[in-house]
Amino acid sequence: MEPFEPAVWLRGRHAQTVFATLLRPGPRVPLRRERWELADGDFLDVDRMEGPASAPLLVVLHGLEGSSSSHYVRGLLAQARARRWRGLALNFRSCSGEPNRLLRSYHSGETGDAGEAIRRARAESASAPLLCAGCSLGGNVLVKWLGEQGEAAAVSAAVALSVPFDLALCADALDGPGAMAWVYRTRFLRSLKAKALEKASRFSDRLDGEKVRAARTLREFDQAITGPLHGFAGAEDYYAQSSSGPYVSRVRVPLLLLNAEDDPFIPARCLPRAAAGENRFVDLETFAKGGHLGFVAGPLLPWYWAERRAIEFLAAHV
Repeated sequence: MEPFEPAVWLRGRHAQTVFATLLRPGPRVPLRRERWELADGDFLDVDRMEGPASAPLLVVLHGLEGSSSSHYVRGLLAQARARRWRGLALNFRSCSGEPNRLLRSYHSGETGDAGEAIRRARAESASAPLLCAGCSLGGNVLVKWLGEQGEAAAVSAAVALSVPFDLALCADALDGPGAMAWVYRTRFLRSLKAKALEKASRFSDRLDGEKVRAARTLREFDQAITGPLHGFAGAEDYYAQSSSGPYVSRVRVPLLLLNAEDDPFIPARCLPRAAAGENRFVDLETFAKGGHLGFVAGPLLPWYWAERRAIEFLAAHV
């Protein structure tokens, strides 16, 4: 594919981000919901896209407070379906429309559930190519998991889009000044706090609802809730242990990283240029424009460059 060029009528980073998130009609793909019971007593809901048994199987991971219904997930699945592939879209805990059973939830560095989805996908399709795509938080989870697994990662290839490689810097960007940062931050916090308050009503002895209500920034939320609930000392410890940037050098399967340098969530200095340049398995493609999970192209009718590029890259490794 040719390098990304933003639609002439949608050049700003916020325009790219907001249009792709709020104004894009979601691609329609036929999905079947499954519930997987887990060893710890919780569950995962996954949405399956059927196809020939021998066809490649694409596992897709969504972003912060997204789901298998997110526009970018459906867009990737639609591109995969056009090639007659199969798909498996994972909903992280509490993201399928039903609260998970345990106090713990999902977070940017939690790779266990993604690993379980990939393990089950591999087991059910031992001879078919297994491919992975992660978006935003899901991209961070995927890159971290690939780095943790190294040569043991049983996938043919992977793609990660708009990855927050340094969680501390990304939290600072979303917590920073400006009207649009406030809009993004408020949208995430409204959803995160609603889920946390529901947990506080069930686990009042372990989660203080007042601390949830008091959080005004993402860092404050991670300091009071995300970090302690998942075994971290606080926000800084959570960010340090969960950021995917340090894992890029350890990846040992073909991996494409797609990021825009004008991403309002992810400062350009987060991008792991040196690590990607030194790892023959990793291709880092960055563009001056594109926003966060935007990459909207087209002179008149919009189309979504990153999703086509992602599937093109994966197809080259089938």
